[in-house]
Amino acid sequence: MSNVAKDSSSANDLLKNSSLYREFQAEREEILRHKWIESEKAGHDIGFERALTDWIINHRSSWRKTRQVAGH
Repeated sequence: MSNVAKDSSSANDLLKNSSLYREFQAEREEILRHKWIESEKAGHDIGFERALTDWIINHRSSWRKTRQVAGH
């Protein structure tokens, strides 16, 4: 394995193990879940951007508080 591949692999491992990345992934999953729920209600795909904006405005704060209490 070349040094570039080793460095890339180490960087990927570091990224995946970082708390910031894990938090980003968890938030993204919640946004995608919200997108699915709201799309089902609307009867069509509302799109990621609309779901993201709605989730941030209406749900992000309480979601983060809940995660803090749970110790994530």
